[in-house]
Parts: sequence; C-alpha cells; structure tokens
Amino acid sequence: QVQLVESGGESVQSGGSLRLSCAASGLTSSAYCLGWFRQAPGKGREGVALIDSDGSTAYGDSVKGRFTISLDNANNTLSLQMDSLKPDDTAMYYCAAAQFYKATYGLLLAPHRFDYWGQGTQVTVSS
Repeated sequence: QVQLVESGGESVQSGGSLRLSCAASGLTSSAYCLGWFRQAPGKGREGVALIDSDGSTAYGDSVKGRFTISLDNANNTLSLQMDSLKPDDTAMYYCAAAQFYKATYGLLLAPHRFDYWGQGTQVTVSS
C-alpha cells in the first residue's frame, strides 16, 4: 500500500521560504511520478511541480523559477523548496504519486491521473 505523508507547512511572510517534505512508501514500480499539487479555498486543485523516476521535472507557470522539486531516492523523500513566497501561494499542499507516468507539463493539468495522495500540509503566506 502506497503511503504519502507531508510535513513542513506553516505560516510565513511574503518573500520568505519554506521547504515541504513528503515521506513516500510502498511504491512498487521502478517507473513513477511524484509531485505536489495545491488547493486554495474555493479553487480547484493546481499542479505545482512533478519529478519522475528518471529525474525529469515539470513546473507550473506560477511557480517556475521560485520553487524547486527534488527526490531523495535513498530515503524515499520528496521535497519542495519554495522561495520568494507570495500570498497567492497560500493553499493546502498535497503530495501525490502516479505509477508508470513521466513528469510532463500535461500531467500537471491532470491530477486525476494520480492514484495516491497524502493528507496535505497547510502553507499560509501573509503580506
């Protein structure tokens, strides 16, 4: 059973930085894609960043150049370094996994392709 557990969300001021982590376990395929999605109140789920088992990455337009996704294979930990945070980044951030998919911009737009989700961690950015 795949389990994803996020941590690291908190309240920060605009311009600050945060690092989110996701402990992943139970992935049996050697080909998979892990990623971060976010959802603000009253809005749909938005793709933030993806990374696949080959190391390829994809980023949403609103975070490109500010956020960096990485994967520590030895510890099965997915991370999201978030810099230059803005109030618009305020949302619940979810870790997700999809086996047999590659990290592409199109997959960012298709959260329904992800079979496994964490419980979420809240990020609040104040101005």
